[in-house]
Amino acid sequence: MLRKALGDRIDRDARSFPDMMDEHAVMEFPYALPDLPDRLDGREAVARHLEGLGGLIAFDRMGEPTVHPTTDPAVVIIEFEGFGRGVATGAPYDQRYISVIRTENGRIVLYRDYWNPIAVLRATKGAAFVDALVGGGAGHE
Repeated sequence: MLRKALGDRIDRDARSFPDMMDEHAVMEFPYALPDLPDRLDGREAVARHLEGLGGLIAFDRMGEPTVHPTTDPAVVIIEFEGFGRGVATGAPYDQRYISVIRTENGRIVLYRDYWNPIAVLRATKGAAFVDALVGGGAGHE
């Protein structure tokens, strides 16, 4: 999905998400939960983080991206969805993302990832946990 969205901004030899990252890339999560990092520095840190997420959420598929070019040709904004299940709960994971991505020399140098932390909690902790935390749950079925 990301390769399709970024097109020729990414080196053709990059086969995985970490491969698309520059060695010194920064990945930021402005809405990170307290027990998750809000910033990762370097390709290796991103790869380790992604490995750890596999124990939280099992992804089934990613939606078609909507790409928003910007006035800076090195920056693109992408909207997309991710679907899966919480590993421990089996609860559905339906997430919408907005990512602001800067590329240089065929690699990602900055990836700022915006997503809904409530969707993560619902999948990893269960609906009852989230409903108790936020006082209800109407409209979140």
